[in-house]
Amino acid sequence: MVSGSCLCGNVKYEISGNIGDIVHCHCKTCRKAHGAAFSSVAGVKDIDFNLASDVTLGCYESSPGKNRYFCPTCATQIYAKKDGTEHIVLRLGSLDDDPNSKELNHIWVSQKASWYSLNSNLPEHLEFE
Repeated sequence: MVSGSCLCGNVKYEISGNIGDIVHCHCKTCRKAHGAAFSSVAGVKDIDFNLASDVTLGCYESSPGKNRYFCPTCATQIYAKKDGTEHIVLRLGSLDDDPNSKELNHIWVSQKASWYSLNSNLPEHLEFE
């Protein structure tokens, strides 16, 4: 069982099945929705996703047939859902546990933020310095 939650803790969820391969999406709508260079996501079957808290998620249709669901209090993005699919697109930043998945690729690189480099050799720090 893998669990996740929002920033304020009002939304909690559990995933009973596998989490798909990790994709980093650079499309304009993901960048805007997350206020970040890209959004890391993975597919989860609808039947394996369980909202464990009694909160009605906020919803925004960001493109025709695609809805983004988020905490109504802190606005943490939880997942997206396209009409006619049997899976959600889980926003991995909301996970509390290791998804036990592997990175697959970067998508929508044609819309990548101009200030972000995919192949940077920048130093890595364990904390803010």
